[in-house]
Amino acid sequence: MTNAAALPGQPRGGAIGGPASARAHCVLAPNPSAMTLDGTNTWIVAEPDSDLAVVIDPGPLHEGHLANVVATVEQAGRRVGLTLLTHGHADHAEGASRFVELTGTRVRALDPALRLGDEGLAGGDVVTTGGLELRVVPTPGHTSDSLSFHLPADGVVLTGDTVLGRGTTMVAHPDGRLGEYLDSLRRLRSMTVDDGVHTVLPGHGPVLADARGAIEYYLAHRASRLAQVETAIENGYRTAPEVVAHVYADVDRSLWPAAELSVRAQLEYLGERDLI
Repeated sequence: MTNAAALPGQPRGGAIGGPASARAHCVLAPNPSAMTLDGTNTWIVAEPDSDLAVVIDPGPLHEGHLANVVATVEQAGRRVGLTLLTHGHADHAEGASRFVELTGTRVRALDPALRLGDEGLAGGDVVTTGGLELRVVPTPGHTSDSLSFHLPADGVVLTGDTVLGRGTTMVAHPDGRLGEYLDSLRRLRSMTVDDGVHTVLPGHGPVLADARGAIEYYLAHRASRLAQVETAIENGYRTAPEVVAHVYADVDRSLWPAAELSVRAQLEYLGERDLI
């Protein structure tokens, strides 16, 4: 992640956590930081009349948080039927193995190394646990294994780190690639036009009630940063640290290491297109 300033998309006010739609409930992990904002959003999704729930991103290896997720599911009269991962970063996935011990479920992910069970995930898959319909949307770019989950019954998309509730997302070079990330944003934007998606349930930060506005902001922000990086190169700033110090001078220095990853991805993108 980079700058954590507010962005368009009508962030929902109030405490982060609790019900977000008819089928989605957030349990906020106690791991706040400059990179994770308020903490990781662990999502519990279920059909209203089902006794099974799907948990998306159990979060860090924190016993209290994992127990809280299980308790929240059980208090709703359900049990965990399946665990899904948006991607493999530790703040989303490190607790998955322990969560399996607590719940006896499988973990499905795009990356085979993160799976616990025989089934993985791929774009176009539909998860139907407990009568729920969750459509798997490939959204690489932040990482190569990033996925989003479309919950059509509620008109929402769960984006992991691809779109955040505040600020913008780093492209975690070299695994993350800017060209793929831009394609993923365009894919999400098309869902707001063609598939009835109106709300983003992010991996960090508040719910965004204007999905299209948020995603269009992300695309505009990326275009602006890319132009700034290109100009910096033309003005003699050659290395990624030099470009970060020049282009990201308005960003908290604690976030410069993440910004440098994004700059490296931008330099790669520009070089591949013979623009620098």
